[in-house]
Amino acid sequence: MNSLRRYVAIGIVSMGVLLARCVVAGESAKPNILFIFSDDHALRTIGAYNPEFDGTPNIDRLAESGAVFTRSYCENSICQPSRAAVLTGKVSHHHGVRTNGSPWNNKQQIFPRLLKQAGYQTAMIGKWHMHPFPSDEFDYHKTLTANGGQGRYYNPAFVAHDGSIVIEKGYSTDIIASESIEWMKNRDKTKPFLMMCQFKAPHTNVMPPLRNLGMYRDGDIPIPETFFDDYEGRNDYVKQSWMKMHGMKSPAVVKITPTYGEYELPKNPTGPERQFKGDYKFLAEMTEAQRNEWHHHYDPQNEDYRKRVASGELTGNKLAEYRYQRYVKDYLRVVAAIDQNVGRLLDWLDASGLAENTIVIYSSDQGFYLGEHGWSDKRLMYEESLGMPFVIRWPGRIKPGQRIDAMIQNIDYAPTFLDIAGLDIPDDIQGKSLVPLFDGKAPRNWRDSIYYHYYHSGAYNLPKIEGVRDDRYKLIRYYDHPCLKLGEQWELFDLKRDPQEMKSEYDNPEYQRVKKKMLRELNKLRKQYGVEE
Repeated sequence: MNSLRRYVAIGIVSMGVLLARCVVAGESAKPNILFIFSDDHALRTIGAYNPEFDGTPNIDRLAESGAVFTRSYCENSICQPSRAAVLTGKVSHHHGVRTNGSPWNNKQQIFPRLLKQAGYQTAMIGKWHMHPFPSDEFDYHKTLTANGGQGRYYNPAFVAHDGSIVIEKGYSTDIIASESIEWMKNRDKTKPFLMMCQFKAPHTNVMPPLRNLGMYRDGDIPIPETFFDDYEGRNDYVKQSWMKMHGMKSPAVVKITPTYGEYELPKNPTGPERQFKGDYKFLAEMTEAQRNEWHHHYDPQNEDYRKRVASGELTGNKLAEYRYQRYVKDYLRVVAAIDQNVGRLLDWLDASGLAENTIVIYSSDQGFYLGEHGWSDKRLMYEESLGMPFVIRWPGRIKPGQRIDAMIQNIDYAPTFLDIAGLDIPDDIQGKSLVPLFDGKAPRNWRDSIYYHYYHSGAYNLPKIEGVRDDRYKLIRYYDHPCLKLGEQWELFDLKRDPQEMKSEYDNPEYQRVKKKMLRELNKLRKQYGVEE
């Protein structure tokens, strides 16, 4: 009997040691969540979405060990509304952040608070870009400030959790990843965690880290087929938008500046955020050593540019193509820095023993035009800005190497995270949990269309934009411009026959049945999401 008691006691102690080890390793019953979020990441610059692109080996590594959602969309293609949709699981009409600059209701229901109530430790580090800054949305935050909430690429300023402003020396993407790793190292190891690691990159103005300046130096990047689009066959609002890449001239955007010492830097302003003003503010934000290395790379290119302009070689379309190459190469160098830091985060999870119990997601707040239709930016409902990446790894749950074609939106993120944590999804959340899709097959009641609504009327000379997309067709409504009195206009695209969206079929008699069907679908989704306008 004594021997039996001794064996039972040994077993209890052993079980206690095992449980203690699991707690130390962060292997709680509920999985950890590492949510990596970028800004304006074009799908064609991710290898998992574009097999011809090899510049994102670490995001691709994440995809190979998990799933790629091939039809992932935003509900409003602009930064702040998309971030609010992720947090709330609701469309812009209901979470209230309809435009950049709309106030954020920081008391409304968001998934990080619900996870916290369920025992998760939560943190957000990096770009928040809503007003006001976080208060009690997370257990911890360190939030980019300056430049309208965008933050800086070099030596960024942060609002710390205690409300103080600190300036960190270095490159923004590197710092955000390092700070995220440090928080995960020092977290409460008795709790599962949510870490929202949110990069500023690759938002314009794209500034690569110094280590990447030599990348993509040789050869040109292919120019999109639609770069010189004349917008015939589309509506009048699209023709008059101010998103055209052809006109990019700002030194901050294309990095064509005088050589070092031949311009005057903005004076160092007072205040901890150091809000520089003027054409060369992006250079003033650097240290002298950083600026010297920057000029060492760019000055020879800019001298060559000036000679070619003076000789008459660069004019018209050739000049537009030159500016495209300058911009897109810097964009790809910034994307490379994101990918390098995704690799750092994945490597740390492996080394720490947390990888097997940590869900990792890579996404971006929307897509981006990299010269398609001659544009740079987002806002419109065309595919390049409507689409957003969603790559997820969940060891033991998601079979590696999946490509899932079900239509998803950023309103689905919040209910997915709640479902992952084993929580009930509140009835007022409008998105759907993605968990049923992780086996690769959509349930019968899965959505067969998505709703879109952009509200920032007047920005970039665009009106409000509303629309619906199903498996093949897309119907877009343009309305309520504050200055252009063009009235309500519509577009209808057949994405099977016209994947680049070059010709609207809205007035084509052959598509009248399709148009009626899509109008019914639009009205159905308006009612479903409770949208009143």
